[in-house]
Formats: sequence, C-alpha cells, structure tokens
Amino acid sequence: VQLQAFGGGLVQAGGSLRLSCTASGRTFSTYAMGWFRRAPGKEREFVAAISWSGGTTNYADSVKGRFTISRDNAKNTVYLQMNSLKPEDAAVYYCAAGPNTVALTTTPGPYWGQGTLVTVSS
Repeated sequence: VQLQAFGGGLVQAGGSLRLSCTASGRTFSTYAMGWFRRAPGKEREFVAAISWSGGTTNYADSVKGRFTISRDNAKNTVYLQMNSLKPEDAAVYYCAAGPNTVALTTTPGPYWGQGTLVTVSS
C-alpha cells in the first residue's frame, strides 16, 4: 500500500483544514487507517484512527471534539477534518495503514505516507 497525504497549509488559529490521504492498491478497504503528527522538536503523536469499515474511530484526547476522521473506500481515501485549530496543532501530518485501530494508536504502520505540513498562526 502506498500512501500520499495532502491538504496541509497555513491557517489562522480557530480555522479549519481538511487533510486527505490517498492509497494505491486494491487492499485499502481491508486496512485500518490512522493519522499521526510530528511537530518540530517533539515526538511523533497519534492523532486519530478509523477501522476498515469506518465503524470505529479513535482519537487522541488533544483533538477530541475538534478533529474528525473519515474514509471513502470507493475512493481509497481517508480524511481528517480539523476544526478549531490551535497553534499547538501545527506539525507535519502523516497517514498510515495498519491492521486495526487499537494497533494504530501505539504502532503506526506498517505502511506510511509522505507527510503534509500544517501551520497554524496565532
């Protein structure tokens, strides 16, 4: 599975962005998908995950109520809608594919995509 994230950019605090991650391959719908981020000087952080069917989602406490993960298996795409953005949300965001949502909260991958940069101005 090859993944490519896009949709990052510069947004003011309080604003919104929607990230997308497109996967190649016919097995996309069999994987749970997740979003992670890494800010400069910080460790990689789990953000959100969604099961292969879309029926189960997990979120980091820091983004609950503000971010929404979703997927469209027909388009081989997973989304991250980010609302009420804060300066501390600024990071490079990556998408990953894994066996289930629980595994993705602790062990991103085994498939990773290139990240997309989100910058939030205060």
